[in-house]
Amino acid sequence: MRLSARSVRPVLLLSLLMVGVTTPIAGAAETNHRGGPEVIAHRGSSGVAPENTVAAITTAREHRADSVEVDVQRTADGELVLFHDCTLERTTNVEEVFPDRESRVLSDYTADELAQLDAGSWLSPEFAGEPIPTLREGIRALGVRTDLLLEVKVCEGEEGLGEAVADGLREIPGYLPRALALDSLVVQSFDHEQTREFHDELPRVPVGLLFGARPTDAELADAATWAQQANPRYTLVDQELVDQVHSLGLDINVWTVNEEADMTAAVDLGVDGVITDYPQVLRELLRTS
Repeated sequence: MRLSARSVRPVLLLSLLMVGVTTPIAGAAETNHRGGPEVIAHRGSSGVAPENTVAAITTAREHRADSVEVDVQRTADGELVLFHDCTLERTTNVEEVFPDRESRVLSDYTADELAQLDAGSWLSPEFAGEPIPTLREGIRALGVRTDLLLEVKVCEGEEGLGEAVADGLREIPGYLPRALALDSLVVQSFDHEQTREFHDELPRVPVGLLFGARPTDAELADAATWAQQANPRYTLVDQELVDQVHSLGLDINVWTVNEEADMTAAVDLGVDGVITDYPQVLRELLRTS
């Protein structure tokens, strides 16, 4: 029977203690695995900081999120960066910096070009000059006490991103061995083919399948043969679906849950993780419930 993420972590903790490892377990000080779901910060604490930036990640740590969900894309010159939209104009000043460029598609810009953009001012002057971070910079900002839920963001025409993300993670010195030992990394995507591509490259890293529509019995049965999570939109989820996912040995994280009433409902259903723009609100709700 496949162990869920919540089942694996205590086993890993015991094993590490037995061999004398003293590095802090990811989320050890803050995590609420004693009973509630994981608190997962959506694009960082994106309700109060610019999404997918170092500021949002560090704020999520301050908000005691168990895990931070971010999106990863690839630049024109092959760098992996954290960004959600396929185009740049909503959350950067690309139109001011590159007024003569026809394309606003992220993958048409090099890493050096993206580094010239302001990815913070759109939310608040407080974050003026906040850059688009690389994957490596985002992981560095997480530290060792916060987990990573990494979404492979596949835009139109993008091929090979799953493999590229696997390569990028391998290239970060020391990261993968630590993440595997601490059970602190999950990779997910709406593009299940790219998720499979990543899984083929790094089969020891847990993967999740995102669902924008309610998953069918066949989809869940297939997921159970190779994935560890089935992660649907929260409005699709009821007790029947949660029980079905758990019966297949999978975890279920729901997204994106920003109202307290919906957070309470998700907790009551017994989901394994709640993805929210406001992890501080969910953390306080779990503390007082």
